[in-house]
Amino acid sequence: SLQLRVKFSSKSMASTFMIAAGVAAAALAGRAILRRAQAGGAAGGGGLFSHFTGAMTGGSEKGFEEPMSRGEAAKILGVSLGADKDMIAKVHRKLMILNHPDRGGSPFLATKVNEAKEVLTGQNKSSNPFR
Repeated sequence: SLQLRVKFSSKSMASTFMIAAGVAAAALAGRAILRRAQAGGAAGGGGLFSHFTGAMTGGSEKGFEEPMSRGEAAKILGVSLGADKDMIAKVHRKLMILNHPDRGGSPFLATKVNEAKEVLTGQNKSSNPFR
């Protein structure tokens, strides 16, 4: 009878195990990071999406004001009411890069970020299409 012998060295099995353990650890770490980002930091620590959750509710469940006030605009952008135009432009740019509709962001939130910039800089040149 013909017997096929396969030799496994302890080195190759150990390296295979280490690779599998590394992949599993990376997957678990990625999962934990995504859950923290989506939850917004359950312990109040923030998170990737916590900026919009507080701004959208304004501290209550009433939603956005109509028309947008300067206070609400400042909350949406995360700046103080006395912020200068340079700071408002910098924060607006950062939020639009993160949430642009062409890159999978929400058109509604992008509109609100644009509207907030216009209210704070006094440029009220466009109307909100979601009204």
